[in-house]
Parts: sequence; structure tokens; C-alpha cells
Amino acid sequence: MTDARESLSAPHTIPVLDGHGLRLRAWDPESAADVEAWLRGHLDPEFRRWNTPVRTVADTAGARASLKGKNADAAAGHALPFCVTDAADGTILGQVAVNMIDRVLSSARVGYWVLPEARGRHVAGSALLLATRWAFTETGLHRLELGHALGHEASCRIAERCGFRYEGTLRGAMWEAGSRDSFRDVHLHARLATDPEPEFP
Repeated sequence: MTDARESLSAPHTIPVLDGHGLRLRAWDPESAADVEAWLRGHLDPEFRRWNTPVRTVADTAGARASLKGKNADAAAGHALPFCVTDAADGTILGQVAVNMIDRVLSSARVGYWVLPEARGRHVAGSALLLATRWAFTETGLHRLELGHALGHEASCRIAERCGFRYEGTLRGAMWEAGSRDSFRDVHLHARLATDPEPEFP
């Protein structure tokens, strides 16, 4: 395993990860397909129901700027956003990301979303497993946290199947859908590098 402090203190090049019929790669803000998928993901009603991003993405220019910002975060070692694609044909299916990397505590938060046409195929869980394994074995992270809005049962099931144990409820820790003036509770899940590997998928 890579030494945590040495690995996390350096800028990160997003690798290509293959497994479970998926390929995880870096997002390309110069790719029309990547920008279109990023925009569709953020405009999807199901995404907007459970998420209120800090920076709103509403058009192509905003999507491209958002992707450039994500890659800048990766270059600085703050986050690792992966574009989730079908390994067979390269179709973009969604995103999984390792965010809020804490170099001192060797911890981070993970998140994911899947485009509507890719749901029901275990894409989110499979992508989460790939990113989690890589984060633990190659970056030296010790703890990964996963939070989702209270009531998001699908995300809760994915977290538990991927070995992220439920640890409690964070009160008022997330904006309500489409609002920055009201808040909702969050279920906190976490997984340690020393936890057993889950059987799913």
C-alpha cells in the first residue's frame, strides 16, 4: 500500500480503472460527449431531487466550466472525479468521485450519480467498489465517508452493499432540494481500509 502522507500530498493523475464491465476514467472538458453527459446528469430530476450542488450547472458553458474545475481539484490533490463508462463501447453512464480529501486524517468522502438510462444495472455500486478499492490500495486513504439525504433508500442500499456501514444521522447537514435556505438530515455511512471486502456485486 502506498504511504498515505506521501501519496495524498502530491497532485493526482486520474487513472483508468477497469472492472465489473465498467471503465472509470478522467472527465474531458474538451469532449462534447463528456460535457453533454455532465449537463444531463445535473439536469436530471432525480439528481436534483437529492442534490443541490454548490455550483449550479444549467447549460453547456456551465458544464464545461464545472468539469474544468473538477479536474483542477484533482490536479491540486483535493478530489478524484471519475467518468463512469461502459467498458465495451465507451458509453458514459455517470460519475463516481473521491472528494474532500483530508491529508491529515487520510480520509475523504465519496459520491456518485448515474444517468437515467443506466439505472437498474448495478452501475453505481460497481463504480463505487472500483473507486473505493483504488483509493484504499493506491492513495493510502484510511477512511471513506458516504452521505446521502434522509429518505434516499436507493443510495442507502448501495452504500450498505458496498461495505459502507451506517454510522448515524447528521442533522441539517445538506441543503434541501433546490434550496440554500433550508436544510435536511443526512445518513452517514463509512468504510475503513481494514474493513472486509463486500461480496456485492
